[in-house]
Amino acid sequence: MFAYRIDRRSGVATYVQIVQQTKQALRLGLLDVGDQLPTAREVVAATAINPNTVLKAYRELEREGLVEARRGQGTFVRQALGRADHNGLRTDLAAWASRARAEGLEREDALALAAAVLDEHFPQGHEGDAG
Repeated sequence: MFAYRIDRRSGVATYVQIVQQTKQALRLGLLDVGDQLPTAREVVAATAINPNTVLKAYRELEREGLVEARRGQGTFVRQALGRADHNGLRTDLAAWASRARAEGLEREDALALAAAVLDEHFPQGHEGDAG
Protein backbone atom coordinates (compact mmCIF):
# COMPACT_ATOMS: atom_id res chain seq x y z
CA MET A 1 0.00 0.00 0.00
CA PHE A 2 1.13 3.55 -0.72
CA ALA A 3 2.42 5.47 2.32
CA TYR A 4 3.03 9.17 2.87
CA ARG A 5 6.26 10.57 4.30
CA ILE A 6 5.85 13.87 6.13
CA ASP A 7 8.86 16.17 6.49
CA ARG A 8 8.05 18.57 9.31
CA ARG A 9 11.22 20.59 8.64
CA SER A 10 10.55 21.22 4.95
CA GLY A 11 8.52 24.39 5.40
CA VAL A 12 5.87 22.91 3.07
CA ALA A 13 2.39 22.59 4.56
CA THR A 14 1.59 19.01 5.52
CA TYR A 15 -1.53 18.82 3.34
CA VAL A 16 0.50 20.11 0.38
CA GLN A 17 3.08 17.36 0.96
CA ILE A 18 0.27 14.78 0.78
CA VAL A 19 -1.07 16.32 -2.45
CA GLN A 20 2.42 16.44 -3.99
CA GLN A 21 3.28 12.88 -2.99
CA THR A 22 0.00 11.60 -4.38
CA LYS A 23 0.62 13.34 -7.70
CA GLN A 24 4.18 12.00 -7.80
CA ALA A 25 2.88 8.47 -7.15
CA LEU A 26 0.39 8.91 -10.00
CA ARG A 27 3.13 10.11 -12.36
CA LEU A 28 5.42 7.21 -11.44
CA GLY A 29 2.69 4.59 -11.71
CA LEU A 30 2.79 3.75 -7.99
CA LEU A 31 -0.92 4.60 -7.92
CA ASP A 32 -3.30 3.93 -10.77
CA VAL A 33 -6.96 4.44 -11.57
CA GLY A 34 -9.09 2.45 -9.15
CA ASP A 35 -6.45 2.21 -6.42
CA GLN A 36 -7.53 3.18 -2.94
CA LEU A 37 -5.61 5.84 -1.04
CA PRO A 38 -4.80 5.11 2.58
CA THR A 39 -7.67 6.06 4.86
CA ALA A 40 -7.33 9.20 6.92
CA ARG A 41 -7.11 6.98 10.00
CA GLU A 42 -4.22 5.01 8.46
CA VAL A 43 -2.36 8.20 7.51
CA VAL A 44 -2.86 9.65 11.00
CA ALA A 45 -1.60 6.42 12.62
CA ALA A 46 1.50 6.35 10.40
CA THR A 47 2.38 10.05 10.53
CA ALA A 48 0.81 11.47 13.73
CA ILE A 49 -0.81 14.37 11.87
CA ASN A 50 -4.26 15.83 12.35
CA PRO A 51 -7.03 13.94 10.50
CA ASN A 52 -8.38 17.25 9.17
CA THR A 53 -5.06 17.78 7.39
CA VAL A 54 -5.44 14.49 5.54
CA LEU A 55 -9.03 15.30 4.66
CA LYS A 56 -8.00 18.75 3.39
CA ALA A 57 -5.41 17.14 1.09
CA TYR A 58 -7.90 14.56 -0.17
CA ARG A 59 -10.48 17.31 -0.83
CA GLU A 60 -7.88 19.21 -2.87
CA LEU A 61 -7.11 16.08 -4.90
CA GLU A 62 -10.84 15.54 -5.38
CA ARG A 63 -11.30 19.16 -6.48
CA GLU A 64 -8.60 18.58 -9.10
CA GLY A 65 -10.47 15.50 -10.33
CA LEU A 66 -7.71 13.06 -9.42
CA VAL A 67 -9.56 11.11 -6.73
CA GLU A 68 -13.11 10.46 -5.62
CA ALA A 69 -14.46 9.81 -2.16
CA ARG A 70 -16.91 6.94 -1.90
CA ARG A 71 -19.05 7.15 1.20
CA GLY A 72 -18.22 4.33 3.59
CA GLN A 73 -15.57 2.87 1.25
CA GLY A 74 -12.68 5.34 1.10
CA THR A 75 -10.94 7.54 -1.43
CA PHE A 76 -10.02 6.10 -4.83
CA VAL A 77 -7.86 7.26 -7.73
CA ARG A 78 -10.08 8.56 -10.48
CA GLN A 79 -7.53 9.82 -13.00
CA ALA A 80 -3.92 8.96 -13.77
CA LEU A 81 -1.43 11.67 -14.58
CA GLY A 82 0.42 11.61 -17.89
CA ARG A 83 3.20 9.10 -17.76
CA ALA A 84 5.02 6.78 -20.07
CA ASP A 85 7.52 4.00 -19.60
CA HIS A 86 10.38 5.78 -17.86
CA ASN A 87 12.64 2.76 -17.27
CA GLY A 88 15.42 4.03 -19.53
CA LEU A 89 15.38 7.49 -18.00
CA ARG A 90 15.28 6.01 -14.50
CA THR A 91 18.33 3.89 -15.27
CA ASP A 92 20.22 6.93 -16.59
CA LEU A 93 19.20 9.00 -13.57
CA ALA A 94 20.25 6.24 -11.17
CA ALA A 95 23.67 6.13 -12.84
CA TRP A 96 23.94 9.92 -12.55
CA ALA A 97 22.98 9.79 -8.86
CA SER A 98 25.59 7.09 -8.21
CA ARG A 99 28.24 9.20 -9.95
CA ALA A 100 27.20 12.31 -7.99
CA ARG A 101 27.47 10.40 -4.73
CA ALA A 102 30.83 8.93 -5.71
CA GLU A 103 32.07 12.47 -6.39
CA GLY A 104 31.11 13.49 -2.86
CA LEU A 105 27.83 15.32 -3.41
CA GLU A 106 25.38 15.28 -0.51
CA ARG A 107 21.69 14.71 -1.24
CA GLU A 108 20.88 18.43 -1.01
CA ASP A 109 23.75 19.26 -3.40
CA ALA A 110 22.50 16.71 -5.92
CA LEU A 111 18.94 18.04 -5.60
CA ALA A 112 20.13 21.61 -6.16
CA LEU A 113 22.13 20.59 -9.24
CA ALA A 114 19.23 18.57 -10.65
CA ALA A 115 16.80 21.44 -9.98
CA ALA A 116 19.09 23.89 -11.79
CA VAL A 117 19.30 21.63 -14.84
CA LEU A 118 15.55 21.02 -14.82
CA ASP A 119 14.92 24.77 -14.61
CA GLU A 120 17.06 25.21 -17.74
CA HIS A 121 15.12 22.56 -19.68
CA PHE A 122 11.66 23.10 -18.22
CA PRO A 123 11.31 26.85 -17.65
CA GLN A 124 8.36 27.90 -15.52
CA GLY A 125 5.43 29.22 -17.53
CA HIS A 126 6.50 27.43 -20.71
CA GLU A 127 4.75 24.09 -20.34
CA GLY A 128 5.84 21.59 -22.94
CA ASP A 129 8.86 23.71 -23.95
CA ALA A 130 11.85 21.41 -23.67
CA GLY A 131 14.28 24.30 -24.18
